[in-house]
Parts: sequence; structure tokens; C-alpha cells
Amino acid sequence: MVSTNIDFAKEEVIKKSFPVVGMSCAVCASSVESILNDTEGVIEANVNFASNTALVSYKKGHSPQTFQHALQAVGYDLITDEINAEVLQEESHEKFLKGLRYRTIWSVLLTTPVFVLGMFFMNWAATPWISLVLSIPVLFWFGRNFYINAYKQAKIGKANMDTLVALSTGVAFSFSLINTIFPSFLLSQGIEPHIYYEAATVIITFISIGKLLEEKAKASTSGALKKLIGLQAKRLKSIIDGEEVEIPIETVQEGYEIVIRPGEKIPVDGKVKNGKSFVDESMLTGEPIPVEKTLGSSVFAGTINQNGSFHFIAEKVGSDTFLSHIIQKVQEAQGSKAPVQKLVDKIAGVFVPTVLGIAILTFLIWMFVGGENAFTHALLNGIAVLVIACPCALGLATPTAIMVGVGKGAENQILIKDAESLEIGTQVNTIVLDKTGTITVGKPTVTEIFWADAPINKEHQAMLLAMESRSEHPLAEAVVTYLQDKGVQASNLQLLHSISGKGIEAANQEGDYFYVGNQRLIEEQKINIPQRITVKAKAWQSQAKTVVFFADSERILAILALADKIKTSAHSAVQAMLSQGLDVHMLTGDTIHTASVVAEQVGITHFEAEMLPDDKDNYIKALQASGKKVAMVGDGINDSQALARADMSIAMGKGTDIAMDIAQITLITTDLQAILKTLKLSHKTITGVKQNLFWAFVYNIIGIPIAAGILYPINGYLLDPMIAGAAMAFSSLSVVANSLRLKIRPL
Repeated sequence: MVSTNIDFAKEEVIKKSFPVVGMSCAVCASSVESILNDTEGVIEANVNFASNTALVSYKKGHSPQTFQHALQAVGYDLITDEINAEVLQEESHEKFLKGLRYRTIWSVLLTTPVFVLGMFFMNWAATPWISLVLSIPVLFWFGRNFYINAYKQAKIGKANMDTLVALSTGVAFSFSLINTIFPSFLLSQGIEPHIYYEAATVIITFISIGKLLEEKAKASTSGALKKLIGLQAKRLKSIIDGEEVEIPIETVQEGYEIVIRPGEKIPVDGKVKNGKSFVDESMLTGEPIPVEKTLGSSVFAGTINQNGSFHFIAEKVGSDTFLSHIIQKVQEAQGSKAPVQKLVDKIAGVFVPTVLGIAILTFLIWMFVGGENAFTHALLNGIAVLVIACPCALGLATPTAIMVGVGKGAENQILIKDAESLEIGTQVNTIVLDKTGTITVGKPTVTEIFWADAPINKEHQAMLLAMESRSEHPLAEAVVTYLQDKGVQASNLQLLHSISGKGIEAANQEGDYFYVGNQRLIEEQKINIPQRITVKAKAWQSQAKTVVFFADSERILAILALADKIKTSAHSAVQAMLSQGLDVHMLTGDTIHTASVVAEQVGITHFEAEMLPDDKDNYIKALQASGKKVAMVGDGINDSQALARADMSIAMGKGTDIAMDIAQITLITTDLQAILKTLKLSHKTITGVKQNLFWAFVYNIIGIPIAAGILYPINGYLLDPMIAGAAMAFSSLSVVANSLRLKIRPL
């Protein structure tokens, strides 16, 4: 849970994110949001159904317990314990998921015999009684949450899918119960007393399965912030009263002298006091090459020290560190999103009262015009309206299409976390690409070595490998890998030492000296650089490549070009995006020169360089403010804020776990063509959802008037509730069949 104090209308306001318990659908999230916004002291509340959190801005002096009590009064809950919030939320969700799994399994086991009896043994005298006994636990124990949630919604004047489920199954069960206990009532009217236990139990079971699948998909969405928080060190070593002491991070204050050794995580922000090292800052910048730290250099919490050791003075601690700032921004960006409004739940809010009104109107009209059997006709037609309007097809319309879409995505190396991202994918008109790890491979490699002599001297190759094998410089590994892949074997060294900021010096067994490093190192050794070497080096530098010089004490032996290679699919993918009318942007923490070279090579005209996480976040916000629907594609911790902010977030599968947790979609492949496949999959899946909803509604538009008895004055036809149940089942099958069409269609 992250909190900040902000200036809001000249009044001190606190903004906090609280876990919410008890939400089962998007309408629940909307209800929680409206309740919080109506609570005294709350300035603004945004509820995120996907992450089960509420971001609340409220006036100082008001207690979160007040908001908690307001929600508890209508059956929800707010976790206000800041210290244990994540643990309590995880425990609550795990308990809910376990209970839902238990209820769904038992519903399936008990519904199966009820369905078989109702469909194939309806004339057996024992069928009504066996079905009654098996149906009671399905509806009123394993399915009790539908009725409880419907009651919650009714208390605040709202209706959702749970309302439809509770209403239709409750009426079907009640009517069946009367016909089981008092069959003579309808028999005396010359009407067969049908039972609808199978319809009621099947509805409960189908919807329960859908909810279980949805909750399992949501189970991993809260992991991102936990992993970000996990980047923070728990303990550290500090110099206190002249001695090195290990202390918990909570006790650190500004001005403390912190000791950092090789491989350790930097705990807070500060400036180097003494020592030197290279620090992996890829979590902040996204760039793969560690940054050298010497006297006065800034260091940041969560970054990882490499081989050297140093002391630094703490300048920002606790919630003021750069890492804490990222955590806060990610949480706020997630919480500030509009609540996920599932299309079916929106429709249900209007559909439920409409169906209720039609059923009541049907009953009243038949009571008035029904003649001597007025009550019987009124009751049967009213029930037929409720049964035929049962939400089974409506409830299956979205999940079946989404399930098939998710499966289709998995076949094409596209992992989809939630249905919202698929719907948003149909509206995306702007693609924002991170450079490192998305457009490029994300790891420096040797692209070329230019040897001064031909043929290549194998002893020089062996010496270069020996020197780089013992070098602490972050680029050395790329050179070692390159030479080893060529089959080079390292020679023995007599000595080796590092020359800070320039490179390394070494001697072989014969006492001959060699140098590996930048141009400044070579010039200081007064080694002549031939014109052809200078031309080659400048050409590589113009291509945003890093140039490394290798020389002996007299002359240049070779120069090496190192770069983060552009993926082979990058250019064609970007051109395909542009040809489809998408705006393509590139963001990077790298230098403007490198960014311009990469952008030119892949054909991107909109790009920004030297960007920190905040800058990327603000860039996305600016695009959205101009009316763009933005898909962000990234792979690093430094992309997490922008991913959380974007309308649609896509993580490259070889990126960080945090990026993949925050993103709605993860691409297992490194091929950028998968981005286009993702957008195409979105269009096909949402088209399937809309087709399903169309058929579900066409069936209702035709079926409800017939169930109400509109054909009776014309041909004397009244729809038997049993036939209404069969029609309901047929509509569900048609929805499932339409969804399965996506499975056989190529992307």
C-alpha cells in the first residue's frame, strides 16, 4: 500500500491504495466506487476490478476505517492494515478461490444426475423427488453467493448477472417445487406439471465454471508490485561510530554511510563517497551496459552492484527513493484506470429490470384476459418469460469467445491475462515500443572485429581472450563469448591491471605489454592510430556502435565493434504497423545518437531518448490526452510505469518478471510480428463476442414475446416453459459453436 500527500485545492489530501474484498463483477466495482465517492471525506475514488484495489484521495483527518465501515454495511470490505495489506489480500483471495473451486466441483457432480433425469427420465415417478433433493444444495449452498450478491445489488438499487441468475433459477426452482409437492393443482386444470430443476442447476453450474476460470486468470495480476517491492534490500551494512554494522533498512536515515560489496543490491539512493565499481541500472534505464560509479556518482535503490566495492552517503531513504517512487507510480497508474466494465454486466443492468417488467406485465395481462384458466396461464407465461430470458447464453457469450481467443493466442505464443486487453486491442491506434530488449536484442554483442594484419595472428587472439576473461568491464563478456565461439583458447598472463575509465593493461609470459580499451587509453600510451583504423572506428561510431581498441606497446592490432543488435523482425514489423495506419513511437533511456540510428534503421520517425521511467509514463499520458489509444510494448522494470499507464500493455517474454506481471499480454516470442497478431486476435475475438451477444439477444427478442403469449390471439399457441428451457439450451449451444469458429481461423 502506497500513500502520498498532495496539494489538492489548497487542502492537504492523502492518496492511498486499499485492497478491496468481496467484488465478484464489474458492477460490484462500480458499486464500491460510488459508495466510496459518497462517503464523507472522500474527494475521489477509483476502483480497479482487475487488481481488486481502490485508489482513494481523501481529506486529512478522516480515517480509512470510516470507508471500511461504509463498504462493510453493504457486504464488501476494505483492508486498511498498511503493514499486512498484501498478505491479508492474498489470503482473502486464496480463500475465495479455494471456496469457489470447491463449490463448482460439487455443483458439477450434483447437477449431472439432475440433468440426466430431467432430459431422459422425465416420466419416472421418482425423478421430481430425486431432482429436488439434489438441486437444493446446488442452488442454496454451493450457489448461495449468486443470491447473496443479488441481494447486495438490490440493496443499493442495482442489478447484474447475479440478479438474473438468482431470479431465473429461484423462480424455476419454486415452480418445480410446487409441481413436485402439489402436482394435482395443474393436473386439475388439464396441464402437465413440468419441473425445471435441471434448468436451474445447469445455470448455476455453468456460471460457476465461468467465474472460476475468470478468478484463476486474475490470480497472478497482483504479483507485479510484490516483485517491485522485492527489489528493495531488507538489511544493509553501515559505518556507525567507526565500525561496520548490519542494520535493517527501516532504521536508515539520511547521511548514513553505506557499504556496498560485489553483487550486493543498493538499498537506498545516495552519492559515492569512496571506491569504484560498475552498477547494473537496467531496472531504471533499460540499458544493458552497467554504469561506472566513482567519487560523487549517484546510486539508486534496487540497482545491483557488479564486481567493485564502494561506500556511499544515503540521501533519500524509505518512500523517497527512486524505486519507491516507481512503485507508487505503478500502483497509482493501475488504480487510476477506469473500472473494467464487462459488456454483459452493463447490459444486465438494463436487461434485468426489463425482463422483470415484461414478466409482471405478462402475468397481469393474462390475469385480466385469461378467462377461467387466467391464473394458470398467467403463472405459466410469466415463468416462461423468466426461463427463456435466463442469462445462460448471455453469460456464455463473453467467456466462451474469450476462452477460445486465449487458447488461440497461446498457440501463437501470445499469453493473454484478461479479456479487457482484447477489447481495448480493437481500439488501439498508436504503438509505443521500448528500444532495448524490444526493438533490439537487449544484450551487447561483438558485431565485427577488424584485424590490422592478415592472416589473423592466433597468438594475438589468445591474448585478447585472456585479457577480457579477467576484465571487470561489462563489455568484456561479449568479447569473451565471441572469441570462444570462434574456438580461440586463452593464453597465460604474467600480470593484468585496470586503468580506471579507460581499459586494461596486461603482459604475457615474455613480458610484452598489451592494451584493451577506449581511444583515450591508446592515445595516452602514445600508440599511433593509422588513418584506415580511424576511418573504420568513426564509421562504426556513426552507427551507434561502441568501439574497443586492442594494441601492443607499438601499434594497433585490432578494433572491435560492439552493439545491441536490432532484431531481424523489427524493420518488417514496424513497416507492417505503419502500413496498417498505426502510429509507431520509440522510447529509450539510451543516448540521442543511438536512438536516432536505431529509429532510422527500423523506419520510426517519432522517438525520444534519455528517458527515465517517469518520462515514459508522461509520454504515454500525453498521447492519451491527445485522444490516442496506446499500446505500450516493453520488457524492463523501467517500462513498468508506462506499461501500467497504457491502454493496452504488452511485455516481451524474455523481459523481467515485473514487466510481464504488469502487462496484460505477454509475447513468448521475440518476433515483433506477434504484436500485429495480437491486435488481429483482439479484433477476431471481440467480433466473436459481439456476434454471440447478437444471437443471444435475437433469441430473447423473438423468444420473450412468444413466451409472453403474443401468438395466442393469432393461432392459440402458448409456449410451454419446458420448450422455453430447451430453447434456452439451444441458444447456449449456438453461442459456443460460434465461439469455436475462431479456433479454426488462422491469424
